[in-house]
Amino acid sequence: PHVLPPFDEEMAAFVKNELARNGITVYTNQSAKAFKENGKVIILEDGSELTSDITIMSVGVQPESSLAKEAGLELGLRGGILVNQNYQTSNPDIYAVGDAIIVKQEITGQDALISLASPANRQGRQVADNIAGIARQNKGSIGTAIVRVFDLAAASTGLSERIARQNFDDVAVVHTNNKDHAGYYPGATDVVLKLIFNKKTGVIYGAQAVGQKGVDKRIDVLATAIKAGLTVVDLPELEFTYAPPFGAAKDPVNMAGYAALNIIEGVSESIQWYELADELAKGKVFLDVRTEAEVARGYIANGINIPLDSLRDRLSELDPNKEYIISCHSGLRSYIGERILKQNGFKVKNLDGAYHLYSTVKPEEIKRDYISASQLQEALKEQPLNIIDVRERMEFAMGHVPTAVNFPLSEFVSGYQALDKDKTYHIICQSGARSEQACFFLDDQGYKVAHQRGQEH
Repeated sequence: PHVLPPFDEEMAAFVKNELARNGITVYTNQSAKAFKENGKVIILEDGSELTSDITIMSVGVQPESSLAKEAGLELGLRGGILVNQNYQTSNPDIYAVGDAIIVKQEITGQDALISLASPANRQGRQVADNIAGIARQNKGSIGTAIVRVFDLAAASTGLSERIARQNFDDVAVVHTNNKDHAGYYPGATDVVLKLIFNKKTGVIYGAQAVGQKGVDKRIDVLATAIKAGLTVVDLPELEFTYAPPFGAAKDPVNMAGYAALNIIEGVSESIQWYELADELAKGKVFLDVRTEAEVARGYIANGINIPLDSLRDRLSELDPNKEYIISCHSGLRSYIGERILKQNGFKVKNLDGAYHLYSTVKPEEIKRDYISASQLQEALKEQPLNIIDVRERMEFAMGHVPTAVNFPLSEFVSGYQALDKDKTYHIICQSGARSEQACFFLDDQGYKVAHQRGQEH
């Protein structure tokens, strides 16, 4: 269970982190068991209680089909109205369109309720044509949607990885991390894109993306590709408008196509984030090719670090009888490392999505070089430190570490650019939770951070 259930867990993790960065506490694997005090106290299934001024019950979509039921029309999935390809119900003189009708999921061919505005509007036009004697068929829908959560957008089209694996064999996945426009042009931000496809035929089953900007454009393109019957082989050939403020010479969609093509052609082999623990348990060795400075800011335990620039010169340190899982920050360097190792006879697979994805969905597995409260106090005696207190301003006003600067976690996304990447920042809060989130965020943006264990209290 996670936020945004239509998304796969690792992509939803970016949204969860965005909620946390804006001061929202997220509870998962819990449900409301009861309310008391006129709804102001919520009792969860584990017995814990939450206080609330207002509670929004957002528990899914149910078709409002009572009128159809009273009219004796045939209903189907979850009470949705059954219609044929011309939008006729079980009574051919009655038509139905919109969120309450059952359509075909175009990719699986199964009945589905896809309650979205674009298909509903299209259905309205088509049923009008049918009534007027112009034949229009209901072809179904693939389900393309987008949502904004504070400064982050999340969009998807087609099937999630979970649904694709339930319905098809030979499902493969690639994650890419590229900029929404040319990286050297000011204001570029990350677009994390997930592509789900058939590794034998190249058929595209679905895609998901998260980022501050440019997410809608990429998912709209991939939705069009699915509708048009294009495969991943076609994606590198797509042409996009390009100038540095608007895009990249190789668009994120092109890059996802190249990555998928590498899988199909056997140029690269990968494992997913949820497979890493099992692969390491089988005796495979984790190889991190990031720089030593990057590793110092966070790393996956029990691995070895050989920066990519040194890999060719340090091949003698690796055992050719062992199998390796290779990773970097986003996947580019690890792909190059994979090619180097394979060309030298090693057995190696790439951790798809690399450290950036894994640390987002599995933060509890990331090791960091913490400093304790006592170490921080000793360091302060010797030299001034760049201390950032990420508590809210009211908390900070009630007491804080001398020389600390207050930069609330809820303001990070909009103001982090004011920080100096040449400095090392020591992050503190009340208990450690918010400072850890701040460290993750700043680390992803390339800042040098140290997380204090022990915190303000």
